[in-house]
Amino acid sequence: MREILLSSALTVGLLSGCDSKDRQAPASHRPRPEAGIVEGPAGKIRVDDGGAGGVPVVFLHSFGGDAANWRAQLGHLRAERRAIAVDLRGHGGSDRPRDGDYTVPAMAADVAAVADALGLQYFVLVGHSMGGSVAVAYAGRFPERVAGLVAVGTPGRTPPEQASAVMERLEARYDETMAQYWQKLLTNARPEVRAQVSAGIGRVPREDAMRIIQALFAFDPTVSLRRYPGPKLSVTPPGPDQPGDLHVLDPSVGHLTIAGTSHWIPLDAPEEFDRILDRFLGSIGAATASL
Repeated sequence: MREILLSSALTVGLLSGCDSKDRQAPASHRPRPEAGIVEGPAGKIRVDDGGAGGVPVVFLHSFGGDAANWRAQLGHLRAERRAIAVDLRGHGGSDRPRDGDYTVPAMAADVAAVADALGLQYFVLVGHSMGGSVAVAYAGRFPERVAGLVAVGTPGRTPPEQASAVMERLEARYDETMAQYWQKLLTNARPEVRAQVSAGIGRVPREDAMRIIQALFAFDPTVSLRRYPGPKLSVTPPGPDQPGDLHVLDPSVGHLTIAGTSHWIPLDAPEEFDRILDRFLGSIGAATASL
């Protein structure tokens, strides 16, 4: 069994095994969109929405992914609560942005459109990698609507000189540089995870990929993290801390690692990740029940 490592006293307290029921989310009289489509600021956004009860959970996938990346978590949670996975712009069944805008704030505006269309007033955000950056940005913009924030394998603050060097390599040798980058991130991935991730990455056009990568480099999560005072947890594969890591930038962010996983932790270790998520959601339920 993969070892789950706790790396902060805050996280120990957060994951102390609270089993209280969540506070019920405010009821909405808005019907769920037909065919799972929401009209966003830059085009149609596909959502996978199901389940009922508790504080809803919204999942945001990584670069090259889609809502299917969260299939295990959706199936796990929907027996007791509402859970929604979003195809971010240019991914899955969602439109590419008409203006080519893949900035993190723009993608956070898509999340805002989804939350409003689905009548989500108070919910937990779980984001992986690119989706984690989007979740952080949304939480900083609308902290009163976010019950908890889980960032999985999410980039922190990238030094400008490092970002410039990577973009220069991509401009000069795109295919070679991308292959090396994904090979590194897929270290320890299960064969089926490697196949799923590789197929998704291959569907992102080069022009869009360059814009997304540049946008992620440009996003500094520091301000958004500090604007959101609620429960925050970062889940990563094992490795030494870096100065730009989320839990280093903001010590109030709890940090867990799951050994033996690639960058795609929820796909490589769904049961371990679901246990972490259950404990996080339980702690939120205990906190809200006392209000």
